[in-house]
Amino acid sequence: MPPNPRPEIESLPKVHHGAPDFAELEHLGLSPDQVLDFSVNSNPYGPSPAVQTALALVPLDRYPDREALALRRSFSFQTNLPVEYILAGNGTAELIWLITLTYLQSGDQVLIIGPTFGEYANAAALMGAETHEWRAQPEDDFKPNPVRITEKLQQSYYRLVFICNPNNPTGQVLPIESLERWAQDHPKTLFVIDEAYISFAKGLESATHIVQPNVLVLRSITKDYALAGLRLGFAVGTETVIQALAKTRPPWSVNSLAQAAGIAALGDAAHLSTCLQNIRHDKEFLVTGLVELGLSPVPSQTHFFLLPVKDGAAFRSRLLRSAIQVRDCASFGLPAYVRIATRSYEENKSILSAIKDMGVFQMS
Repeated sequence: MPPNPRPEIESLPKVHHGAPDFAELEHLGLSPDQVLDFSVNSNPYGPSPAVQTALALVPLDRYPDREALALRRSFSFQTNLPVEYILAGNGTAELIWLITLTYLQSGDQVLIIGPTFGEYANAAALMGAETHEWRAQPEDDFKPNPVRITEKLQQSYYRLVFICNPNNPTGQVLPIESLERWAQDHPKTLFVIDEAYISFAKGLESATHIVQPNVLVLRSITKDYALAGLRLGFAVGTETVIQALAKTRPPWSVNSLAQAAGIAALGDAAHLSTCLQNIRHDKEFLVTGLVELGLSPVPSQTHFFLLPVKDGAAFRSRLLRSAIQVRDCASFGLPAYVRIATRSYEENKSILSAIKDMGVFQMS
C-alpha cells in the first residue's frame, strides 16, 4: 500500500469556481464556444491586439526567465513600485497557496472576511491552520462593517488575514483607511489584500499605497486584461516578504507565453481604459433590465453582482440549457443567489431575453 496523504487532505472540501465545466457541457450537448459565460468576472472584450502579436514571437524551445524580470519591470513601471517588491506568479491562486505554505503552521489562526473566494480557506486548512470568518450580511447588501471587523480582530491573534477588496462575489469594498489602521494596530499579523478586481471598482485606492511591512497585496491581470487562459498575477509587499515567497515558489511558474502576454497587455493602457468604460455602461443596461423583470440585483462597486433567485442551482441549470452560464453561489454559502458578471451589450440582451422567457423572475 502507498503511504497515506497528510491528514488535512481528508477533510479538504472541493472549491468550486466559475467558468464552464467541460464535462457538464458535453453531457448537455454543448461546446464551450456555444456558451455565453456570465459566471467569470473577466473583461468580456478580450485582450489587447498587442497580446496576439507578442505571443507569435515567443520561442517555445527556450526556458522562460525564472524571475520574470521584464514582466515585473513592466508592472513596476505601471504601478510606480520598486521591482524588488514584486513577485510574479501563475495567477493569484498560486500566490495564495504560496502565502499559506510560507507563513502558516498547524494551529495558526487565520481570519477571512466573507463571504468570499474559497481558496483562502482551503489553502490555510491544508497547512493545518484554523480558519475563522467575519461575514457580511444580506440585510446590509453584503457591505463589510469596519467596526465589527475591528472587534473581530481584537478577539484573537491571527497570523494571516485574507481580505478580497473588491470582494468576490459581492463586489463590495473596504476603505483603504480601515486596512491601514488594522495593519498598524496588528503589526504581527500579515494582511493579505487581494485586489484581483480593483480595475473594475472605479476610484478605489490600492492597498499598495499603505506603507506597512505587514501588508501583502495580490494583483491579477487575468481579469481586467482578459488573460485568464494564461494565468498571471503579482504579489506586492516588502522585500523581506517577497524574498520569503520566492523561496517556496516552484521554478519557472510563469511560462514564456504568459510573460510575453503580460508585458504586451500592460503596455496597452488605452485598450484597458476603453474596455472599462464600455463595461460600466454595459452594467447599467444589464442591471436596469433585471430590475424591469422584477429582480433585485444587489448593489456592487464592480461589474459583477449578486442576484437573489431563491434557488441558485436551479436558476443556473435552467439558463445553461439555453447555453448561458451564471455562477451558482452555494459554494459561498449563498444558495439563494447567483453571481452575474457583465458582458457586452448584445450578450446582456441575450441573458435578459432568456430570463424573461423562463419566467424565473417570479423566483425573486
